[in-house]
Amino acid sequence: MLITYLLLLMSGNSIRFLRPDDYEILLSMKIICIGRNYVEHAKELNNPLPEEPIFFMKSENALLPKRHPFYIPDFTKDLHYECELVLKICKLGKHIPEKFADTYFDEIGIGIDFTARDLQQKCKDKGLPWEMAKSWDFSAPVGKFLPKSHFDKLDSIDFSLTKNMEVVQKGNSSLMIFSFSTIIAYVSRFVTLKQGDLIFTGTPAGVGPVKSGDLLEAYIADLKLLSLKVS
Repeated sequence: MLITYLLLLMSGNSIRFLRPDDYEILLSMKIICIGRNYVEHAKELNNPLPEEPIFFMKSENALLPKRHPFYIPDFTKDLHYECELVLKICKLGKHIPEKFADTYFDEIGIGIDFTARDLQQKCKDKGLPWEMAKSWDFSAPVGKFLPKSHFDKLDSIDFSLTKNMEVVQKGNSSLMIFSFSTIIAYVSRFVTLKQGDLIFTGTPAGVGPVKSGDLLEAYIADLKLLSLKVS
């Protein structure tokens, strides 16, 4: 018998059934996130500027499936949004030379790296890793992707995030400390990149808290590619 539904446990003590074609994280992939890649964001969190890219990982469970509601998890009292441009890797690569790095992604989208800021701070104070603050289930909603050919200049991509119709974050890829190519070349020294992997390329200044009922909408230029109601 063909199984057409997938059981998914959700936060909030509820259960939902999803169709497999809606459940993108069935694919074997990983999520790589770049930290402190915008000067003003590093300053707003009182972090030193990096000399090399800083990266951490989210599990595939961090993706939010299509049409799946987003719930604030019960283990945080201070959940923050971090809007970022996201690269989709299109082929296998290891030790990728920077001059060829732009051939290893073919789509660019936008996503939100949700962060349990209170848990992150607690871990940082103790000198501990902070995956529990970043890599929990559904902590990385991603919107629609655009083909790389859509962009005239990869080093000048405007993007923004609104909360309840007010702009809270604005960024441009020209303001990144480390470019797309530098990120790919650096990360691939340590981690083999595979088709379907996603790279969150860092967030600009303006990160802040969310609460139940907030509406978050993310844009590349004037194209709305992600809309998320917080429950």
